[in-house]
Amino acid sequence: MARARHEPSEHPQARLSDGTLARIVPSGFTTGFELDVDGTPQSHVDLDDPTHLHFEYVARMGAVIDRLRMPGQPLTAVHLGAGALTIPRYIEATRPGSRQQVIELEQALIELVKTNLPLPRGAAIRTRIGDAREGLGRLPDALTGAVDLLVSDVYAGSQTPAHLTTVEFYRAAAALLAPDGVLLVNVADGAGLAFARRQVATVRTVLPHVVVLAEVQVLRGRRFGNLVVAASAGPLPTEWLPRLMAAGPHPAKVAQGAELDEFVRGARIATDADSTPSPRPAASLFER
Repeated sequence: MARARHEPSEHPQARLSDGTLARIVPSGFTTGFELDVDGTPQSHVDLDDPTHLHFEYVARMGAVIDRLRMPGQPLTAVHLGAGALTIPRYIEATRPGSRQQVIELEQALIELVKTNLPLPRGAAIRTRIGDAREGLGRLPDALTGAVDLLVSDVYAGSQTPAHLTTVEFYRAAAALLAPDGVLLVNVADGAGLAFARRQVATVRTVLPHVVVLAEVQVLRGRRFGNLVVAASAGPLPTEWLPRLMAAGPHPAKVAQGAELDEFVRGARIATDADSTPSPRPAASLFER
């Protein structure tokens, strides 16, 4: 049965620069709220429990973040794409004192979210308005080589823009990372995983140590879904893997090493000259 749709006037909303409509709506499946952009669920936030990560790919990102440094230790984090600020809220809740920067293209989206889903008082989460890639170059110089976590989760509607999928983009992002810093990328793809394979190959060109987390059927290319790419300049601790598997959501899969070698075999590196946006999911994907 399709998800019940409400009239836009019933919920807080904002018109974005591309004409799409962003709305804050109560979740129909759990506690909290969802940010919906033109019918595509973008984020989920539970104000009463910021550690409640409802979307599966976001929960997998949270599982990686939990493995960084010592439990509870503050992080320096940069987020490309704001959504409803779900991951920044999670880090603030689980690692108080973290310093976080968020780059988001849409001023109206930030205002909608902060007004209707306010951030915790005293949270050190700074939002900057602008294109994610251009914004990397405008961050404080002190962040270069000092970022523990960089999250790239940028969508225009239901697609990641092409200029945020290239080797040139990932080089600029990697320059911010500390020697043991981690890049997390949300990659959405469907049957065959041609886009995801290309993205993993491109990231590995810049940051050679990579693991991919996904639901089993998504990683096998049998249905459209999200893959989380975690990458670093240095080895990712092998003790992560069983903990990431155990953290779920289930059925979970963590791919690395020889399995990723096979995954990217024959995939071309994406460059500024030939990159493409992520594939557009079918509208029926969001009918639940």
